[in-house]
Amino acid sequence: MVSPELIRRYPFFAGLDLDQINTLAQAATERSVDEGHRFFREGDQLDEFYLLVEGSVAVVMEVPDREVAMQDISGQITGEMQMKDIVVSGVGTGDIFGWSCLVPPYQASAGAVATTPCRVVAFDGRKLLEAFDDDCRFGYVMTQRVTTVMRERLRDMRIESLSTRL
Repeated sequence: MVSPELIRRYPFFAGLDLDQINTLAQAATERSVDEGHRFFREGDQLDEFYLLVEGSVAVVMEVPDREVAMQDISGQITGEMQMKDIVVSGVGTGDIFGWSCLVPPYQASAGAVATTPCRVVAFDGRKLLEAFDDDCRFGYVMTQRVTTVMRERLRDMRIESLSTRL
């Protein structure tokens, strides 16, 4: 559990009532990770979402590394292709990531890598989904906020895609 006061100071959670903040706090743990820490990969089953308290995180997609010689058909078949991360969005202090743990099928739609040493609050998605079942208004508000994050990340991906074509 983390202090409810820690959660209350971030805009993503603004306007939630004390019971909802306490529910979030009870489902949360605070962690520190080093630069380069991979929180998850695209397609991973997610059980947690994160609030970035300190540091920065890149939202990434893995693509075949075109600079590596010998990227051939056999590598594609055997799954032994060299991959590299393409940054599609950045996560800054106060932002959330890993929201897919709240949305079926609960799989990451991209990866996340710490680009600096980070401090995060990790929220147990299963506990929160149970709380949302008990308090549908809480679930609705959180769903609205998560969809706003989704919209912003899609916009970021579109901008990144367009910038690589120019």
